[in-house]
Amino acid sequence: MLAARKTVILVACLALASLPPRSSAAEPARNTGPWNMESLQRVPPAAWGAKSGLVQEVYYEGEPLSGKPTRVFAYCARPENAPGKVPGMVLVHGGGGKAFAEWAALWAKRGYAALAMDLAGCGPDGKRLPDGGPPQDDNAKFRDFTDAEVRQMWTYHAVAAAIRGHSLLASLAEVDPQRIGVTGISWGGYLTCIVAGIDGRLKVAVPVYGCGFLDQNSAWLGRFEKMSAEQRRRWVRLFDPAQYLPGVRCPILFTNGTNDFAYPLESYRKSYRLVPGRVDLRIEVRMPHGHPQGWAPKEIGLYVDSVLKAGDPLPRLGPMRTADAKSGKTTASAAFTAKVPVVQGQIHWTHDTGPWQKRQWSSADARLRDRCVEAELPARRPIVYYLSVADRRDAMLSTEHGELP
Repeated sequence: MLAARKTVILVACLALASLPPRSSAAEPARNTGPWNMESLQRVPPAAWGAKSGLVQEVYYEGEPLSGKPTRVFAYCARPENAPGKVPGMVLVHGGGGKAFAEWAALWAKRGYAALAMDLAGCGPDGKRLPDGGPPQDDNAKFRDFTDAEVRQMWTYHAVAAAIRGHSLLASLAEVDPQRIGVTGISWGGYLTCIVAGIDGRLKVAVPVYGCGFLDQNSAWLGRFEKMSAEQRRRWVRLFDPAQYLPGVRCPILFTNGTNDFAYPLESYRKSYRLVPGRVDLRIEVRMPHGHPQGWAPKEIGLYVDSVLKAGDPLPRLGPMRTADAKSGKTTASAAFTAKVPVVQGQIHWTHDTGPWQKRQWSSADARLRDRCVEAELPARRPIVYYLSVADRRDAMLSTEHGELP
């Protein structure tokens, strides 16, 4: 009987490994919300400033605020001695962040032109510009507003600044405009989900931490509870990434931790399931939350390289399958494909319920066999669990999480 069960799992894994990507035949039309994409895709006027090493300061035109023009400050980094046109990356910071010169330089050292803009209306010294956009505190993000005031809101300006930054980056003589991606951290990940859904020029996206369904489960539930029903509907309709993720057409790597304080796995899964095309996941047990921590995972650069520079791709996991055996044990399995050999598989689980941020997770090695990772689940219930694999570069990807009551 055990041999028969192994045969069933093996056949399932081999079948899953050959499955094509999800069909895009029924993709919904792209929703661009309140943003005028024709205008945002024009090259914004820009004034270039001081240069230090690979990084140069630049100010470019933002969206008008209260009828007055605004400027966005950014750092633009370029690789040295690049043979021909290079790919580009738009870098979107999160709450409490700024235009990070070191982030842009990291991508330049990887062979990319990179633009890291400030989304708090500040300049290189961290002080508010007299003609900067809205501040990025939570009061600015969640304040009451009418339909007539949509273009005064922080999210509206931040998304526009990221797309205008893309347009500026694409206009540079040394940049290949057909090879540009975006990545963002925390609130920048939230913005990346929106930008990737409405800017069809992007070729790859990596949102870190940030996702949609903020009104259903996030660190800001208290903010939504204080809103009127009308205000809440308006905010969600215009500014929640769930409205725009169905428009994503490029490969997208969602990166998060099991215990993220702001963006729990529940809302995360609802968000990435909205994307009609290629989705990959990197869920790390207890991944710390922060800007350096958010740009540190090696998988981000490898994933982008595989799309924009024909680099070796990360492993790709098929859907996780869960099967009960007559022995009473339950096995989770997933097929994978990999160009770089996979050297480790793991199963991760928690028996805790309640707030995702407080759950304790455990991990154990899983079996690798015939392009399949599999593991027996602990008998205790309830359980939330997922599988992961890592290749010999120590690059890890994971499945969706499953739940058994």
